[in-house]
Amino acid sequence: MEDKSYKEYLHQITTFVFDVDGVLTDGTVHITSSGEMLRTMNIKDGYALKTAVDKGYNICIISGGTNEGVRLRLEGLGITDIYLGAHHKIEQLDDYFSKKNVTSEQVLYMGDDIPDYPVMKSIGLPCCPQDAVPEIKAIAKYVSHKNGGNGAVRDVIEQVLKVQGKWSGNFNAKYD
Repeated sequence: MEDKSYKEYLHQITTFVFDVDGVLTDGTVHITSSGEMLRTMNIKDGYALKTAVDKGYNICIISGGTNEGVRLRLEGLGITDIYLGAHHKIEQLDDYFSKKNVTSEQVLYMGDDIPDYPVMKSIGLPCCPQDAVPEIKAIAKYVSHKNGGNGAVRDVIEQVLKVQGKWSGNFNAKYD
């Protein structure tokens, strides 16, 4: 039996779950002389995240990293479900599902590396950036044409919101 196209899953998405390093960032870490690790996030990804929050979608971040600057940036976009220091991401995802009463079919997850594998195998629409590792690309139902930290998050959010008629980037659309 042939798998359905990823586009057929877009209508049922209510929840976005993202990894941070390699998805919301390009995976590069700049280390200062004091040992602080700095990351760069794409402003267009931020716009899409804020738009999704404002339109009522669930947004969850699950990352192995522990940088509080990342938490502050995401909270500034209105995201409240942020799991940092998550080394067994499936446990945080299960916790999130029970808190939000979400089913796996309603979830788009974007990851880029091996720690994302178990989560991606358990949800409805696993996605990854173009520069994800081969093992993740092999199980993704959608591989963005954008790299991590360079618009991959915007790509998937925009597609879902457009299909569901909630993307305000259409200048002919009525704004709410």
